[in-house]
Amino acid sequence: MKTIGFLINPIAGMGGAVGLKGTDGKVAEAILRGARPMAASRARETIDELRDAPFRYVTCSGPMGEDVLTGAGISGFHVVYRTPPVTTAADTRDACRAFLRNGADLILFCGGDGTARDLYDVVTDTIPLLGIPAGVKMYSAVFAVNPVAAAEILRSGAASPLPVRDAEVMDVDEEAYRHGELKATLYGYAKSPYLPGLVQGAKQVFEDQDEELAKAGIGRFIAEVIRGTAEILYIIGPGSTTGAIARALGVEKTLLGFDAIQDGRLVATDLNEQGMLSLLAGEGQARLVISIIGAQGSVLGRGTQQVSPCVLRKIGIGNIIVVATPHKLAETPLLFMDTGDRELDAAFGEYLSVISGYHIAQRKKIGSETVPL
Repeated sequence: MKTIGFLINPIAGMGGAVGLKGTDGKVAEAILRGARPMAASRARETIDELRDAPFRYVTCSGPMGEDVLTGAGISGFHVVYRTPPVTTAADTRDACRAFLRNGADLILFCGGDGTARDLYDVVTDTIPLLGIPAGVKMYSAVFAVNPVAAAEILRSGAASPLPVRDAEVMDVDEEAYRHGELKATLYGYAKSPYLPGLVQGAKQVFEDQDEELAKAGIGRFIAEVIRGTAEILYIIGPGSTTGAIARALGVEKTLLGFDAIQDGRLVATDLNEQGMLSLLAGEGQARLVISIIGAQGSVLGRGTQQVSPCVLRKIGIGNIIVVATPHKLAETPLLFMDTGDRELDAAFGEYLSVISGYHIAQRKKIGSETVPL
């Protein structure tokens, strides 16, 4: 019977919906802004799918693991690390050491890139890591595409060895990120179980002359659409591709945030969930314009927690415009949605139309959480 070390970062993801672009050093501010803990519910989705799987668990007390296992009806687990009232990265590392001392074959964790980095500090490449995505930024390749996919990966390896790959552990400088600068660092390569279509790749950044021409074409096209529909509110997501749209309109948008444009004019910047809901409170129509994360394939759920399921329902799935350059699409095998609402994710269907140039679109397959593709 395989022994799984199970760990939750209780504060992971709390800075997302409230627009803090991360939780490191910002927990108190996130709480003041109305942030709600979300990691436990994400982890519970995975554990609920593993109730009858033949695993032995070692975990931490209280909110770092025990509470979720108990709530899911898992019996026979062992608490090998006592969680203090306030947890830090040091607790993640110390818990990981306790897992290793107690014979863990794999560590299943719920958090973001910072949690993955802390685990890698201790584990390096000795045993595999598998992440349940719950952070604001998840650019590492050790994460399943969503909580149910994490369970499917583990269930596939219950009776036979799982394929394991070297997976990039990435981290982003959150202070730079909050100021509109993306500084992603390759921290190392961890072992991680792998099933095609169920795990994400590491983020890649594409920059060359053809890329810039493609972005400009996308920018001109969407700018024309926006100018031609003055009555519609457009919420424009982060990234350099969406930035080309703002340039074509002659407005200055937040590089790594969500901004609102109507009739070609900037009406709000760096919106959080509540800011979006306030703008969407009226009867007018709205559209969301968003890009994908290169190679990784995420459309919603990685760095886009401001666009909550409630916001998406206000906008309507039919009013979501996805943009990406041909090069980025060619390097991205599958797209995936991880909004936190499985019913909403499924409503996107099997394919997504992606604007990839001036009056040009491509159909791209959306990965399934239960069937490797």
